[in-house]
Amino acid sequence: MPDAESPAAKRRLIYGRRRGRKLSPTRESRFDAWLPRLRFAAPEAGTRLDPASLFPAPKKAYWVEVGFGDGGHMFALSEQHAEIGFIGVEPYEHGVAKLVMQIADRHERGDTRDNIRILTDDARLLLKALPDGSVARGFVLFPDPWPKKRHQWRRIVNADTLSDWARLIPPGGELRLATDVPDYQRWMLRHILAEPGFTWMAETSRDWLQRPDDWPASKYEQKAIAAGRIPHYYRLHRI
Repeated sequence: MPDAESPAAKRRLIYGRRRGRKLSPTRESRFDAWLPRLRFAAPEAGTRLDPASLFPAPKKAYWVEVGFGDGGHMFALSEQHAEIGFIGVEPYEHGVAKLVMQIADRHERGDTRDNIRILTDDARLLLKALPDGSVARGFVLFPDPWPKKRHQWRRIVNADTLSDWARLIPPGGELRLATDVPDYQRWMLRHILAEPGFTWMAETSRDWLQRPDDWPASKYEQKAIAAGRIPHYYRLHRI
């Protein structure tokens, strides 16, 4: 067994639980039938993954969402932008199942667009493997805050991943981050301001306290607001 501080152990522990309660038999059957059409394997260390290779035909651009939860945000964007290839990362099975069911339902209604692919592994493997300038827009929305100080190395927004995003997103592209946790808000801002590849697009407090019109709401965001928490929305421009 690898040491808890070894790279192999940290790769496994970057996210929390993978499974919740068992899926219903009907849901599990549909999930098992559809997931293989959408999922791709984590790239091997040191390799490059051309995002165009994940889709049957090249897309106009590729957008990546890390930790898509139940997939509501990404699915809404995929409805609005059939020309974009969406690559989502989420290890939690129930969240993945909800997105897969939405895609299956869409196909069964006769809409056969094929513009979503899913990775159910560590997002860092994908960020390291994608080529320079290959991601027009990135999203990390309401990630696990890992509030205990000894766990903060697990936070997916950090100096290393922001450097990866700056490599992946070409000038003029955009990275969107959001959190409703005050400590993570401060953490995000500290790392955002330290990354020279991005400039924070906010001009007034309204810019980070109000979700932009082209930014679909997520289920977690709605729950946070209902609980009285205040989400912060950060839009970063790649310079």
